[in-house]
Amino acid sequence: MSSSLTLSTEPTAQRPRRLLVALGGALIVATYLFLVIVQPSEIAGGMGSVASLVSLFGFLGGGALLVGGILPTLTTSSLVVMPLGIALNIAIGQVAGSLGMQIYLDAIGTVLVAVLAGPAAGAATGALSNAIWGLFNPFALPFAAGAALIGLLAGLAAKHGAFRRVYLAPLAGLVVGAIGGLVAAPVAVFMFGAAGTFGTNAIIAVFRSMGDKLLVAATKQGLLSDSLDKIVVFVVVALIVYALPQRAVRQFPFARTYRVLGARSGERTAQPAAGNDRVA
Repeated sequence: MSSSLTLSTEPTAQRPRRLLVALGGALIVATYLFLVIVQPSEIAGGMGSVASLVSLFGFLGGGALLVGGILPTLTTSSLVVMPLGIALNIAIGQVAGSLGMQIYLDAIGTVLVAVLAGPAAGAATGALSNAIWGLFNPFALPFAAGAALIGLLAGLAAKHGAFRRVYLAPLAGLVVGAIGGLVAAPVAVFMFGAAGTFGTNAIIAVFRSMGDKLLVAATKQGLLSDSLDKIVVFVVVALIVYALPQRAVRQFPFARTYRVLGARSGERTAQPAAGNDRVA
C-alpha cells in the first residue's frame, strides 16, 4: 500500500518543477523571438534602452526559472560548478573577443556544466552567463538564447553518450555548433549588422565579396565559426572531465545516472531509474 502511494505522489511532486523548467525555456524563447521580430538595433548602445531591459529580464528570468525548477535535484557539487561555469564563459569569452579570434570559446563553462549536471543546468548556465555578461558587454546579451540552446544540446549529447569516448566529442560539437550558428545569425545581422570580432568580420567580408547578401554571409560565417568553436569547446570539456577524479565525477547525479563518461562515471549497480536524477 505504501509503495503505491509513493509512486502516485512522486509525479505530482515533480509537476511544479517541470512547470518552472517549461516556463523558463518558454521565456527564453519568447525573448529571442522578440529580438528577431522587433530587431532593436539600439541594444548595441548598452543597458539604457527598453529593448535591452526587456532582453535582460527575459533571459535572467528564464535562467532563474530553470534553476528554480531543477534546484531540488542539484547536489552541492552542481551548485558550485554552475557559477564556476558562468565565470569561465565570461572570462574566456571576453579574452577571445579582445584578441579578435575567429572562434568564441565562451561556452566552455556551459558545456562543462551540461555534461556534469544535465541539459537544464547547462541551459540555465548559458542564459545566465550571457545575461550577466551583457551588463558590461551589450554584444553578449542578445545571444543568451543561443547560449542556452548550446547548454541544452550539450546535456542531451552527454546523456546519449557523446562523451563516453573522447573522439565522439568533436562530432557532437560539430552538430551543436551548426545549430547554434543558425540560431545566432539573425541576431548578429538584425541587431549588430553582423559586426563581430576582427576574425569573424573578415570571414563575412569574404562571403560578401563572393556576392552573398549580409544575412547569407553571416549565416555561413556562423556555421563555419560556431561549428569550429564547438568542436574545440567539446574536446576541451571532454579532456577536462576525463582528467577529473572518478570520485569527483560521481558527485554529480546526472553524470552518475546516465554514465556520461562510461564506466568511469557510473556505479556498478547504478541504473537510470532514479526519478529525481532524470529531472536535472
